[in-house]
Amino acid sequence: MSEVKMLASSPMLLLLLSLLMAFFFDTTAGQIGVCFGQMGDNLPKPPEVVAMFKKYNISRMRMYGNNTEALEALRGSNIEFILDVPNPYLKRFADSPAEAKAWVQDYVQKYNGDVIFKYISVGNEVKPGEQGDVLFQAMQNIEKAISEAGLRNIKVSTTTYMGAFTETYPPSNGRFNATFLNFLQPVIRFLAEKQSPLLVNIYTYFGYIDNSTNITLDFALFKPSKDEFKDNNNQLDYKNLFDANLDSVYAALDKLGGGSLEVVVSESGWPAQGGEEASEGNAGTYINNLIQHVKKGSPRRPDKAIETYIFAMFDENLKPNEDPFERYFGLFNATTRDPKYSVTFN
Repeated sequence: MSEVKMLASSPMLLLLLSLLMAFFFDTTAGQIGVCFGQMGDNLPKPPEVVAMFKKYNISRMRMYGNNTEALEALRGSNIEFILDVPNPYLKRFADSPAEAKAWVQDYVQKYNGDVIFKYISVGNEVKPGEQGDVLFQAMQNIEKAISEAGLRNIKVSTTTYMGAFTETYPPSNGRFNATFLNFLQPVIRFLAEKQSPLLVNIYTYFGYIDNSTNITLDFALFKPSKDEFKDNNNQLDYKNLFDANLDSVYAALDKLGGGSLEVVVSESGWPAQGGEEASEGNAGTYINNLIQHVKKGSPRRPDKAIETYIFAMFDENLKPNEDPFERYFGLFNATTRDPKYSVTFN
């Protein structure tokens, strides 16, 4: 037998080759998650929702607070999970490490092992003011509680949104808005130290309706568009608004010394009714194009799949918002449990 054949038949070599292939081709990185919002009075019970996630091959879930019925339903499901610390808890957890520890014990440690916690998001779209002032301390106390519980595989982060950034065109000019920078700068240092990602909600729908005179619908929906452009600062080509938004976040992080951070798109979606260009047709186009697109990465980080969560599983008829479209981001009909439009998730 030749030396080459002997090596190829070696179990150790085969193991090394398989590990190498897994490193270069992470098949889970591009998998899509879906957010399970609960601001509705007609939603299925959590066990049924978890069953729907499994039926439709949705491998990741984000949930906006400590729903014990949902946590019980997730036991043994193999669904990777983002659990939010709700914004009203931030001051309490910033002021009291003991309360942060109790929350971690009750809603994370108790379920760990049966529930696959991926991230704890301390706050969602926290704005300047009292909540912004206490965000960093709340994150520190939650992370300390996670670490002391021996749960070091769970990353602690926070979720921000495109309103925290400015000068996002071209993307290389992107930076944090000064009022957000005041309280997010220590957060970015914290994330870099802990090697945790920054979670960012990115909606091209909002970018389009806020500036429809300059942004075409096609550019927001991942379709070929006259809006495609080259960023002359780095010669990168942009063919859709999603990539432009995401790379402006990376540019802003670079300017703060956070260039090593990964950005997880913790929400993205399109409403099916209630506003300008809000329709099931456009929603279906956006979601299906998004699912395919995030497997490929962005111009700034090509060939690196973008971990992405679609908002949301169901419409939320109790959402207290002046804009009617805010209630109609659901992928599924809450009453019939049927998809609103055809989607292939993972």
